[in-house]
Amino acid sequence: MLVHSALLQIFLIFTVLAVAVAPPPSNALESTKHSCQSRCGNIEIPYPFGIGSNCSQNRDFNISCDTSFNPPKPFLILNVNYKDPYTLSYLEVVNITETQIYVKNSEAQLSMACYGNEFDNKARNSTSEFYGSCYALSDANQVTSIGCDDVAMVQQASSSGGCVSYCGGNITIVGDVGSCPGRGCCRASISKGDYLGVNLSDMHTYWGRDSKLIRCSFAFIGMIGDYDKFNFSLSYLNDPTTFLNNYNKTFMGMPLVLDWRIKDVSCTHASNSTYYACGKNSYCIDIDTTLGGYQCRCKEGYEGNPYLGCHDINECEKSNKCVSFGTCTNTPGSYNCSCPDGYHGDGRKYGIGCIPVQLSHSKLAIGVGLGAGMGLLLLSSACFWLYKFHKKRKDKKRKEKFFKRNGGLLLQQQILTDQDTLEKTRLFTVKELEKATDNFNESRILGQGGQGTVYKGMLSEGKIVAIKKSKLVDENQVEQFINEVVMLSQIIHRNVVKLLGCCLETEVPLLVYEFIFNGTLYDHIHNKTDEFPLLWNMRLRIAVEVAEALAYLHSATSFPIYHRDVKSTNILLDEKYVAKVSDFGISRSITVDQTHLTTLVKGTFGYLDPEYFQSSQFTEKSDVYSFGVVLVELLTGQRPISSAKTGEERSLATRFLSCMEAENLEKILDPQVLEQGKREELTIVAKLAQRCLNLNGKKRPTMKEVALELEIVRMSQTHSTGCETKYQGVELCKSKAILNSDYNYTWTSTSDNIIESSSDAHPLKIHTV
Repeated sequence: MLVHSALLQIFLIFTVLAVAVAPPPSNALESTKHSCQSRCGNIEIPYPFGIGSNCSQNRDFNISCDTSFNPPKPFLILNVNYKDPYTLSYLEVVNITETQIYVKNSEAQLSMACYGNEFDNKARNSTSEFYGSCYALSDANQVTSIGCDDVAMVQQASSSGGCVSYCGGNITIVGDVGSCPGRGCCRASISKGDYLGVNLSDMHTYWGRDSKLIRCSFAFIGMIGDYDKFNFSLSYLNDPTTFLNNYNKTFMGMPLVLDWRIKDVSCTHASNSTYYACGKNSYCIDIDTTLGGYQCRCKEGYEGNPYLGCHDINECEKSNKCVSFGTCTNTPGSYNCSCPDGYHGDGRKYGIGCIPVQLSHSKLAIGVGLGAGMGLLLLSSACFWLYKFHKKRKDKKRKEKFFKRNGGLLLQQQILTDQDTLEKTRLFTVKELEKATDNFNESRILGQGGQGTVYKGMLSEGKIVAIKKSKLVDENQVEQFINEVVMLSQIIHRNVVKLLGCCLETEVPLLVYEFIFNGTLYDHIHNKTDEFPLLWNMRLRIAVEVAEALAYLHSATSFPIYHRDVKSTNILLDEKYVAKVSDFGISRSITVDQTHLTTLVKGTFGYLDPEYFQSSQFTEKSDVYSFGVVLVELLTGQRPISSAKTGEERSLATRFLSCMEAENLEKILDPQVLEQGKREELTIVAKLAQRCLNLNGKKRPTMKEVALELEIVRMSQTHSTGCETKYQGVELCKSKAILNSDYNYTWTSTSDNIIESSSDAHPLKIHTV
């Protein structure tokens, strides 16, 4: 009964107290259908929306104006349950723009989870569905989760994500304060789509809910707007009514943004239909290739409502674009300027203007003299300009030749046919990149490798970039090269270096990436400095970030992408020392029904998968092996290939596996790692690296499993409760029961101290109640 009462109060707060704050429309529609109500209270209702019978384009655009409020309030009447056409939703409208509609949040957009006997340990999850309607959730929305040690999972039709809200440290409920984003609050972005589900779960499930001091958590969707940052009292999270009464203006003041469209068909099909929505003097644009649908815009020189018909703009009345003594004549979609008798020219203020036809004798004489002088000057310089013209024309043809040979026409075709590619793939000119790199000056070189040379550059807009000058592209693989460029430019992940675009006007293609400031992980591991030591917790975080990036490439993109050259020199660190996976020069994507690629063996010795080297068949497990070598580098601080050793001992992977088999891990670990890391953490990570380096690829874990296990180890650092013993003066603490696995491993030391823990070769398992 307490949960039901709390939910009822939450619903009343949403519907009565919420004050939506929406930005002013940048280009709002102006007109409504003839004899239809144009406004409801303070809100303008432009067609295709409408109030009343036959006033909207279809029932999805029906607006109900509730006059019981003062001023009246508009509500969007929407059926979002395609199984039951008689189930309607009423969403209060706070603004309508040319492309979006802003509505107040409703009870359906709130998730709540409260634990404890008084709440019956129940969670209430939320869904937002717009199947079969003219609306889709805009990616301008975000999911905000408020709580302590809670996971908010966001599920959509084609993707999933989420975030974890931590409070951390010792929590004092009375007077303790959280911040958003920050302590007790996290946010997750969403993709555009017609479905969104938000599920809340309690991380204390793994080590007992008795330790959970903060009982309730909340999650809701909306546009952040003016409430980007705020503070809140943690004590209010133990009671949903108190929490929402104190913070409803902040949390419920975030409007839900919906993208609208004329649904179902594209412009090509709609223009041939009797139900074509665009009016006179307007044109059609496709909105979403996945959901379908289109919108209308007025043609240049016209204004008004494109769904009812646009009317001509009278430029002669609205702006004075002709010279003062000229004559302006309005034309459909444009205008003309004319000069009075005795003058010639275009009559435009910012053009030639109006020039007198006859000049006086003195002016004529001056003109003849100037003309003669100019003639001599032009005659003396004609050869020079002819040479310059010929050279410019030759350079232009040369650029066009390289552009075609490097696949430029194919890339242009993809850009024209795919709006998403147009937004994410930029074609740079060679002139832009020459200016950015001081004509590819050697002083701008950042590094050189097997795939090309990387230069540091600054674009005209001031953005610092890395420009990679690739080796020659095989003309027989041009289509594959262009597809890879498009694929990489569409990868959006915080731990993957972003490909900004390319230049195809040179003999070799130029790829433009975002610039990462703090160099490579290799330099930080092997060229240590006292200025910034690479601590164990930082190494573990970097390992998690790299694993998550590779897992994303393997399983979260539309086609799996194999990096094929995972190594510490291809892992960069930004200004906050966040890891960024880079250098996709030999990466390849595969279709979902493929399990491997058969290719010429490429890669870097020391990181190369022995199974791939023998079979020439590259699989996702080959990337796992290379990552295992990187993980061993982080553990040991040693280079993958040692020039001081001979035979098999030159390989770091071989030496590491030998130490693991001999149960002598301490012998090879970096002293700094050994001093700072806990026994359980180092054992778990070492065992994971050992599984990644298994010579049988089928027995290696996937990158998704690797990322999960490393994240669990990292999370355990924040939940350790006590210490068992000391080793060489360093406390080795046992993590709380978030990890449930037994490791059987013996540490040996030169001082005859032996510390034992437990392990097996199986993945970690999370046990939930």
